[in-house]
Amino acid sequence: MPWLLLGALGAGCTAGGDGEASASSESADGENGESGESGMEAGPTGDGDGDGDGDGDGDGDGDGAATCNGWTELCDRPYDQVAFPGTHNANSSTSYGYSIFNANHDFGLTQQLEDGVRVMLIDVTYDGGETMMCHGPCNLGSTPHLEGLAELHDFLVANPREVLTIIYQDSISVEDMAADWETSGMIDLVYAHTDGDPWPTLGEMIDAGTRVVVTAEAGGPPPAWYHHVWDVAWDTGYSWGSLDEMNCDLNRGSLDNDLFLVNHWVNSELDLPDKGQAASSNAYDALVSRLEQCEMERGHIPNFVAVDFYDQGDLFDAVAHINGLL
Repeated sequence: MPWLLLGALGAGCTAGGDGEASASSESADGENGESGESGMEAGPTGDGDGDGDGDGDGDGDGDGAATCNGWTELCDRPYDQVAFPGTHNANSSTSYGYSIFNANHDFGLTQQLEDGVRVMLIDVTYDGGETMMCHGPCNLGSTPHLEGLAELHDFLVANPREVLTIIYQDSISVEDMAADWETSGMIDLVYAHTDGDPWPTLGEMIDAGTRVVVTAEAGGPPPAWYHHVWDVAWDTGYSWGSLDEMNCDLNRGSLDNDLFLVNHWVNSELDLPDKGQAASSNAYDALVSRLEQCEMERGHIPNFVAVDFYDQGDLFDAVAHINGLL
């Protein structure tokens, strides 16, 4: 299974929960989600929204028009009709000391969020009695799960108009997962979906303060916010050896589910992350071609686009294109 998604609705070591990311520093125009992020302190104008721009909309851009994940156009769009840029094995980063042999990214969770990543595939397991984010053996790299959640919490508090999805490759108990979310304060931001109900718009999720979708490959409800990912989503295959091998065939989940995860990364001959191929596999034409093909074949927008080394190539522009924004 992929190694993980904070979602958050979206790609172990072997499956589509891998959400590794690389960081993109492009765009002040909203393509990578930065344009809609808010400041952390209240503005001197006293408009009361806490973003410091004086326009009262809470998004920090000063133009008076509220944005959702960086775009005004996404505010009225239901969650299951939005494409989100994602990182496979998001926690597996050289910035956290992971080995170059199993790191999927060069940047940590905070930088990924600041660059515009909005779905994260994250692996969580036990190591030494603690809940840890690892990718493969924890001696090759690990970060306490609570530290990762603290990074997510700090970003989301500072950026109140961002919706995030997490897809966990979970090897810990539901009770320990829930305890970490309670301790970190992330529990205050979770969204709980009722099967059969329509998904809210991003704007509705933001207004309600329930803007984090949590899913897991093994666990599931209760609690209601801890969704079993294959009850709400389906995915493509993964661990491709080349772009030519990629297809849109069903891997896990059911085509009757509401959310579609496209796993899009190329591994080395040893089935390890291959940074050398990231620029070509994440190139705009390569990504858009596959995503459009998958949308045509499945009749559903690819909601979660999970890549390795997200800062290589054009992930954010490609996802904006799929959302009809470019």
